[in-house]
Parts: sequence; C-alpha cells; structure tokens
Amino acid sequence: MLQTLLATLRTLPRDARDTLFLLGVIGWIIAPQFDHLPLWCSAMVALVLLWRARLALRGLLLPSRWWLLALLALATGATLYTHKTILGRDAGVTFLVVLLALKTLELRARRDAFVVFFLGFFILLSNFFFSQSLLIAFAMLLGLLGLLTALVNSHMPVGKPPLVEAAKTAGGMALLGAPIMVVLFVLFPRVAPLWGVPSDAMAGRSGLSDTMQVGTIAKLALDSSVAMRIRFDGPAPHPSALYFRGPVLGAFDGRAWRPAQPGLPPRLDSTPALQVSGPAVGYQVTLNSSNQAWLLALDATPEAPTVPGHNPRMTHDLQWVTERTLVDPVRYHARSYPQFRHGPLQAVPALNQYLELPRGLNPRTAQWAAELRRDVRYTTASTPALVDAVLERLRSGGYTYTLEPGVFGAHTADEFWFDRKEGFCEHIASSFVLLMRALGVPARIVTGYQGGEINGVDGYWTVRQSDAHAWTEVWVANQGWVRVDPTSAVAPGRTGANLRLEPPTGVIAQALGVVSPALHLNLRAWWEAANNRWNQWVLNYSQSKQLDLLRNIGFDAPNWADLGYVLIGVVVFVSLLGAAWTLWERQRQDPWLRLLQRATQRLQRAGLIVPPHAPPRQLARLLGAPPTGALSKMDDAAKAALCQWLLQLEAWRYAPHSPPGGSPVQRRRALATLQRQFRQLRWPPRAR
Repeated sequence: MLQTLLATLRTLPRDARDTLFLLGVIGWIIAPQFDHLPLWCSAMVALVLLWRARLALRGLLLPSRWWLLALLALATGATLYTHKTILGRDAGVTFLVVLLALKTLELRARRDAFVVFFLGFFILLSNFFFSQSLLIAFAMLLGLLGLLTALVNSHMPVGKPPLVEAAKTAGGMALLGAPIMVVLFVLFPRVAPLWGVPSDAMAGRSGLSDTMQVGTIAKLALDSSVAMRIRFDGPAPHPSALYFRGPVLGAFDGRAWRPAQPGLPPRLDSTPALQVSGPAVGYQVTLNSSNQAWLLALDATPEAPTVPGHNPRMTHDLQWVTERTLVDPVRYHARSYPQFRHGPLQAVPALNQYLELPRGLNPRTAQWAAELRRDVRYTTASTPALVDAVLERLRSGGYTYTLEPGVFGAHTADEFWFDRKEGFCEHIASSFVLLMRALGVPARIVTGYQGGEINGVDGYWTVRQSDAHAWTEVWVANQGWVRVDPTSAVAPGRTGANLRLEPPTGVIAQALGVVSPALHLNLRAWWEAANNRWNQWVLNYSQSKQLDLLRNIGFDAPNWADLGYVLIGVVVFVSLLGAAWTLWERQRQDPWLRLLQRATQRLQRAGLIVPPHAPPRQLARLLGAPPTGALSKMDDAAKAALCQWLLQLEAWRYAPHSPPGGSPVQRRRALATLQRQFRQLRWPPRAR
C-alpha cells in the first residue's frame, strides 16, 4: 500500500505534489494547537485542508471568492462568539490559524504561496505561546525545515526537481543560520517586559490546591507528569524523610478542607516559633509551572529560598509563598533541617481552631472517641499514647491503601473507620485528624509531595504528581506540632520503601514494559534527563545567567547595556568576517563564469529550458526560437539587445583580439562594461 501511494505521488504534476507537501507541513505545525483551539476551529481547519488536498489530487478548480468570503465571515463570527474579541493571544491565534487554512484555497500564484509561507512561520512560533517543552521544540524544528523546503522548492526552476534536493538546501540554510540563532539566544538582552510573552494566567496547572476535598489527591496519583526536580548539594536524605511542604489545611466543613484563618496576627506577618537543629540539607529545586504562589520545600526551611525575581515569605504554618503566582517554571535553592520543632509549646487560644468539628457529622467517630476517653487506659493518657493507639488500629484493623476507594458520603470518617476500611492518603489523613479532634487533640492536615525517585542519567531526583501526599500534624505539649503520617501505618511502603500505587499506563508504555521493563525505565530516564537539561539551560536561561557569562569573560559589574554592546560587537565582527570571505570568494571565482551563471538563471526563471553548461552563443540561439510563455511578452528590440550582449560576452572570452590590444586593463574595463550592461538590459519577466 505504501509503495502504491509513493508511486501515485511520483506521477502527480508538480503543482499537485508541491501543494500536498505544503498542506502536510501546515497540518504538522497546526496539530499541536488543537488542544488549545476551539472545536469549531480545529474541525474547520481540518476540513479546509482536506478539501484543498482533494482539489490538488483531482486537478479541480479552486473555489470562487464568494466561498472564501463566506468562510471568512463564518470564522470571524465564530471567533467573536468564542472569545468575545479577535484581539489577544487566544483569539488572535485562532483567527490566524483559520486564515492560514483559507489562504490555501487561493494558491494561484507564487505570491500567494509566499503569504502562506510567512503565515506558516508565524503560526509555528505561536505554538510556543502554549508550550515550550522539548517535544514541541523538536516538532517545530521539523516544521521549520518543512516550510524552508517548500520555500526553496518554490524558487527552483521549472520542471519537477525532487523535494530531497530542496530539503538539502533548506537544511544547509538552517545550519548556516544556527550560529546566529545561538548568538542571539545567548546575548540578546532579556529586559522585562520586552523579553518574552506573558504566560496565560490559567495555563499553569498544579497538582495541589489550597483546598482538599476527600478524593482529589487520589486523582493526582493517576498523573505521572513531573511536578519538580531536585538536585541535592550532598548526599540525599532517605526517601522516608522527603516531605515537601505545601498548603496546611485546618478548617473542615464536612466535605472539603481549607486553610485555617487565624484572627491575629495576620497570616503572612506572623513569625512561626521554629527551632532547628542538626545538619542542614542544601538542594536546588526546578518547580514546574503551578499557577500558585507557594514554593515547595522540605520540612523545615527557616531561611527564604533564593528565587530570582521573587521575595518569598514564610506563613505561620511554615509554608513559603511568593508575592505573585508562578505561571512559569522557576528554579530556587533552599536549605532545610530535617530535625526541627515549631509551634507553641503550651496551650494557647489559637489552637482551638484546630479542634473544631462540623456539627452532626461522623457520629460513630465521635462515639468511638468518647469510648476511648472513658477507657481506663486512655483516661489520663498523653497525646503520644493516643496517637500510638490510633496508629495501632490502622496497622492491625484490616485497613488498606487504594486508589479506588469509591465515592464517600457525608460521614467520610465513619465510612473509613467502620465501613470501607480503605482509602487513599487524604481519606486516611482526614479521618485521622477528625478522630484526634474528637479526642481533644489539636490536629491539622498538611499537603505536599512525599518521596521521589533518582534519575540515574543526570542525578536529579524526580518528584511526580503521583507523589502528591497528605499527612497530619498533631499538637503535643512541650513539643509543638509533630508530624504524624497515618498512611505509613496502613502502607509502610508508601513512605519507607518509596512504593507507589501504579496508575494504568498507555498502550506504548505497556508494550515496552512487556517486551523489556528495563528498556522502558531507561528510555523514560533518558527522556526526562533531556527535558531537565532543556528546562535548565534553555527555558531557565535568564538575565542573571547572561550577566554571569559576562562576569566570566571579564566584566566586573555587568548590566543589560553591556550585553547589548557585546552583541553589537559580535554582529560587527561576524559581518566583517563575512564581507572578507565574500571578497575572497569573488577573487577566487571567475567573474566571467559568474556573469554567465546570472544570465542563465534569469532566463531559466522566465521559463527557458537551458541545457547544463550552455555557452552564451547557445543562449542567444535559444532566444531566437519561437517564443513561448513569459518570453512571448518580450519585445523584439529587447530580445535583440539581449542576444547582442550574449555574443559580446562570448567574444570577451573566446575572440582572438577582443578587446583591441588585449591588455589586462582593457579586458577588465570591457568586463566591467558588460556587467553594467547586464543590469541595464530588459530581461524577460518571471514565469508564473
């Protein structure tokens, strides 16, 4: 079947073949945007491209302008209806994608193709408005080569030159432009707000939220995408100690947990009672876009993480937040102390909010707590003894850890403790906190990420969305807030051996896993390492890194103006180098052959079929044949002057006494005259 398709494509006329190739390239550069475009836009673009391909295959006429005007009006109305405007990023991209598709329906001349090419280049760049991933960059590099191939092919002479030849020329052009691209990337000053495109405020996604409805974190366990990457300055702590702190939730309304709202002092202005001891752990975090304001750090981090362009502050519950949301990947360095103590050492009124329970809910849990308090073993028991008793119930009571516990009703704690006896980490943490509050022990939920896996390729620890976790903190007199992870009592491997409940994988991943599990893991490690390098060296290449580069080459206190001077110096140096190479190349080449080649190219563009290495006299003889195509539009006087010039060009090289005297100076003057006449001649128009 493939051979039949290739044979069919070889027999197509050049116009049809080139049109199909261009349509394929357009489809390639538009396809990544289908997730961001309205459904009507994706459907309309697909139908228009298929329609245009059918016209090319069957050699049918293009639709009339009335069809185009009707489709344009429909697209304009649909864009306004969807986005309420045709301005802005999303509306503008939607409208331009439709315009690019519609423009393919009027590919009647080369100038129409040029409009399609340049619209295609712009749509290619617009893909980076939505994603700057390594996969998108690679796909758009292929799209760039495809557009360059189509552009080069449109300038090639008549006939049916193979697309492979045009692709080689396009690849050479891309390689020649690569050094310029690298220099501009490294040295072009990144001065806000001129540099870059602001990210869409809703484009970031976060695995966590400042609210937790029982069952939401279980959904994250089905997402294996990377949340952040960590590189430790020294040996990494044991996975069981990797608790990356996120939102702390202390208020429960029966279905959802939310942050507690203390009265005074204000949440961000309070200074938590934090004491650290033991050695510190230094590490660097690359946090993917979250559309949230918090920074994830290990418990506990007394000093603010160093985040370029941000001023982090610590909340009263040890969470680090920034002054604005993080809509782009961010990298920061932090130092944490696994041994710490925080919170009031004695009971204070602010702890009462962590004892509140919704009325009328979970009556069996409240009754169980009352029975425990009446039990002689726990009447005067300390908080650690009560915690140990509840954890022992989790270990020995037949409770299980699962991704699919089912839908819980209003009495979530009752269902977990007495009916289902299964749940994910938020079910377990929520039920544990409600029981501890019923026992009179202040308790709250902490969300974040726990654990991670090391990538053997680049040495970075990878924390995925599936590592999202919920644990608890209980208040103990003379100790403050103490971490208690009830999930580890139900499933010790979740935090100790760093085991995860594996979500269903895709077809390709399943096939690789069956054929070779080691190959599947190695390929994923290599791909994630490449993505990490892309994030570190490309997406996170900021002005600070540019200034560090200038310091390394000798600048004492560089600024963005110095970057501009260096860039200008590099551009001037490269320009002078190119000019010198051009002069040397001209001296090395035969000027007569170069002039003959230019004349041959002019005639070929007019549609004249010129044999390879044709001399000037043969070109003049071809001009004397009956005119066809664009040559028929050339008057006899202009044609006669052109033939006379070609004969003079031949005489300069081959006549025995031309010019008279034949001295080198006279020959150079005669050649200069021929070059001047070449620019003054009326050449035939381009073939269309």
